[in-house]
Amino acid sequence: MSTGTYSPKPGAAPVGRMIAAQTALETRMLLRNGEQLLLTVIIPSLLLVLFSTVDIVDTGAGEAVDFLAPGVLALAVLSTAFTGQAIATGFERRYGVLKRLGASPLPRWALMTAKTLAVLVTEVLQVALLTAIALALGWSPQGNPLSVLLLLVLGTAAFSGLGLLMAGTLKAEATLAAANLVFLLLLVGGGVIVPLDKFPEPARSLLELLPISALSDGLRDVLQHGAAMPWGNALVLAVWAILGLGAAAKFFRWE
Repeated sequence: MSTGTYSPKPGAAPVGRMIAAQTALETRMLLRNGEQLLLTVIIPSLLLVLFSTVDIVDTGAGEAVDFLAPGVLALAVLSTAFTGQAIATGFERRYGVLKRLGASPLPRWALMTAKTLAVLVTEVLQVALLTAIALALGWSPQGNPLSVLLLLVLGTAAFSGLGLLMAGTLKAEATLAAANLVFLLLLVGGGVIVPLDKFPEPARSLLELLPISALSDGLRDVLQHGAAMPWGNALVLAVWAILGLGAAAKFFRWE
């Protein structure tokens, strides 16, 4: 046996490997959490099936599912990137998980990267499931898939920044209440189920500036009306992403 065959080799693993391991852990935690599954899978799926098959809301001309599917995809991004991430991160902060992870060899920026990647993995599964349900209900999507992808990425960045900002500044209980309240308010007033043109002015003009409205309307322009790229909606999402991520980076408290 050669000398030093079993010699210790102290030191941290490569950052890429640490991020991959943390991403896998974060994804498993998201998918095993019953409350997370309720927000990310069950509620969007039920809303899509219910409002597509029962004539409750006037969604305009055409099939209801053609209007609802893009809005529910936007709701899925909201539920995962904002509500679910805010609640989970808020309680991790309360119980000292973030403090301990921040003191580990995993850099703090890498931890946030892993959380974001876990959100993206979850969203891929959400989009696949909701698309399958919508197609079974008779959905006929149009438009450029790359435009849809860009809108989803911008929406994820915007909601992630806002979710991390809330989780990093409020107490866990306040984050739980506020995140769920925002979810419900945006579900009703964000153009997900109820068309924004049903709201009177000036409320409609203000609602159109919300990230959920920009994402749902942008996805609808592409998938329902075949638009090339709704740059106005993309700009609104980009502004929210810059403001949200910038504020989260500045004000996030690890303990």
